[in-house]
Amino acid sequence: MVIFKTNVIGIGNEAELFKEEKMMILFGKEAPEALAEYCYNIEVNTTQAAIQKDMHVVFDGQAYKITAVGDVVRKNLDQLGHITIKFDGATQAELPGTLYVEDKPMPNLQVGTQVTIE
Repeated sequence: MVIFKTNVIGIGNEAELFKEEKMMILFGKEAPEALAEYCYNIEVNTTQAAIQKDMHVVFDGQAYKITAVGDVVRKNLDQLGHITIKFDGATQAELPGTLYVEDKPMPNLQVGTQVTIE
């Protein structure tokens, strides 16, 4: 069941910089100017249920199992379209606004990439 669905609508010039750290930042159109260059901009939509461990984040059909969920991920995603996704397989959420997924090669996002949580 899909509990969240959005599309990438813009990509900051420096968004790829965080690939070395196995992370990406998603943010709605209202990203602060200082942060916008580092973000993948998405349409802000609300989640239909709580985001939980063992669900999947899917980028154009490429699925990543969720391994940990920060305390404010759902709130930030619903209100701002803002979360960090860390591709390191951590099982404990170290940062409240971060969604942790399995450790495998990151997807290459483009304008138009569909992102779902299911």
